[in-house]
Amino acid sequence: MIPISDDDSDRIRIPFVNYIFIAVNILVFVTYQRLGNNLEFTYSYATVPAEILSGHDIVTPATWVQDPITGQEVEIPGLGITALPVWLTLITSMFMHGGIAHLGGNMLYLWIFGDNLEDKLGHLRYFFFYLLCGIIASLTHVFSDYLFNENHLIPSLGASGAISGVMGGYLLLFPTRRVTVFFIFTFISVPAFIVLGSWILLQVANGTGYLGGSEASGIAYAAHIGGFIAGLLLIKKFLLRKPVNFFRRR
Repeated sequence: MIPISDDDSDRIRIPFVNYIFIAVNILVFVTYQRLGNNLEFTYSYATVPAEILSGHDIVTPATWVQDPITGQEVEIPGLGITALPVWLTLITSMFMHGGIAHLGGNMLYLWIFGDNLEDKLGHLRYFFFYLLCGIIASLTHVFSDYLFNENHLIPSLGASGAISGVMGGYLLLFPTRRVTVFFIFTFISVPAFIVLGSWILLQVANGTGYLGGSEASGIAYAAHIGGFIAGLLLIKKFLLRKPVNFFRRR
């Protein structure tokens, strides 16, 4: 079930913050990550659980591994120098991606669900809501990584944690909003709670290994779940408050 669009006919604000987020993600991937080929930059500014837990930058040498399919030796870059406090990688990693498909999928979800949320929250509140959900999502991944004793030196990156927060907030504010999805070779319109509800259930199922998914799959399911829950819990705190009228009209 792939979302294609949603009903935004009642939108009154131009979602320029959402547009900026999308533009920055694309700019970083094209200019700094060089379409995914600049692994030195990627490995320097992605979130590394060991760095977040220790508070110190970690530099490791490159390693060579054998591709189990082709049998070829492949060089895996080591962790590079992070030219800023390692805690800030919780933010820089939000604007980096592992490939074109990773970037395209994330930007599709942000394009569809972000504009309505920005319209409801206002530009500034949406900006901070997005970043906060992304930070919480990354921290969820870090502590999950520590809890389940995963490899603390594997970097994580992507906007999906923050976008999961957007989706959690969207589900709470617009549960019955119609979303057009591509499903079994056709387009259908379904309520948002079906699209987003099935999405988060899939993340939980994969994250717990019910469908064979795990952190070893290369997908940080804990970040998706943490971001989504953060969006659900925080969205009401970020809503624009209506001004109180202390006078009666005559």
